[in-house]
Amino acid sequence: MRETRGALQVGSLRGIPIRVHFSLLLVLPLLAYVFGGAFRRAAEVAEVPAGQLWGAPWVWGLGVAVGLFVSVFVHELAHTLYALARGGQVRSITLMMVGGVSELSEAPPRARDEALMALVGPLTSLALAGLLALVTWGVAGAGSFNLQFACFYLASLNLFLGLFNLLPAFPMDGGRILRALLTGRMGVVRATQVASVVGRGFALLFGVWGLVTFNPFLMVIAFFIFMGADGEARQVRMKATLEKVRVAELMSPRGLGVDVGASLEEALWEFRVERRTALPVTEEGRPLGRVAVEEVRAVPAEERTRRQVREVMRAAPVARLEEDGWRALRRMSEEESPLLLVVDADGRLAGTLEVGDVERGLTLFQNREERAERDARRWREERPA
Repeated sequence: MRETRGALQVGSLRGIPIRVHFSLLLVLPLLAYVFGGAFRRAAEVAEVPAGQLWGAPWVWGLGVAVGLFVSVFVHELAHTLYALARGGQVRSITLMMVGGVSELSEAPPRARDEALMALVGPLTSLALAGLLALVTWGVAGAGSFNLQFACFYLASLNLFLGLFNLLPAFPMDGGRILRALLTGRMGVVRATQVASVVGRGFALLFGVWGLVTFNPFLMVIAFFIFMGADGEARQVRMKATLEKVRVAELMSPRGLGVDVGASLEEALWEFRVERRTALPVTEEGRPLGRVAVEEVRAVPAEERTRRQVREVMRAAPVARLEEDGWRALRRMSEEESPLLLVVDADGRLAGTLEVGDVERGLTLFQNREERAERDARRWREERPA
């Protein structure tokens, strides 16, 4: 659900942004060097004279590196298209140093569809491996060792990508398949916890193996798997809790905000009194947007008395009292707003919701659920035969 930071949008597909993370740009030269070295070693093993090689090995290495990330994009695209076809919502596709990620705003509603959504990615990679193997065989008589080896190398990388993603190491595809298979018997929260533990176990194995073999890239992958598994488990638990809590139980009650016609100097005074960094903007009790303290302070002090809040205010997401907390939090994230305005049935301001409000409410309700679970477990253990 969270926006991927440090990424540059390079296009879009059906309204879904396609982004390239800066870490990918950093690793491309390294991969070009590594893959170029593989070209040289392969040529030596095949006893191909240097004069028969086309171009510098590092150029071919860069081509293979770019081809690898194109393959990763096709892998993620398969996830995206299947999710959209089954009622899911995809926020973006991001290519990173350790692969790619399709950020889901909403997963397909059925566990079976989520499992198949996870499966189509590795199957696509395996299909690409088969296709590139056929191309390798087809160009065998072309007389170009470079082209043949590049196709063979890309086929091998896609084969590895497909098989590696099928490992039950959450949050990779195999881990998501494992969670979907367990959801029917355990529920999504417990199934996610089990898949997360398995994923962290694989991450530790990868990390130890990376240390033993002095493979820094494997250690980076282990770190991302470990953090991803832990973060996904926390998010699923948070979602399960907030879906049962109404916005009215999380918000800070408030009937009025900064008047839209107030001067910026008056708004600055409100910030000092309220001790907040963002406040709602209202007109006759109805919310119009929000204003942040940094936007007011950006205006020169001598101009604040004659300029009004309406000149610097911004739009803000709105929620109703009866909505659940998860939907409200997701809306704040999607619109990148630090403040959500809560309205009553008449459309008047009833309160505001910030991330801090959600965190406090989440802790309170999760502690309440844990106490209820402990009491239920104690009752089962102590009840008479």
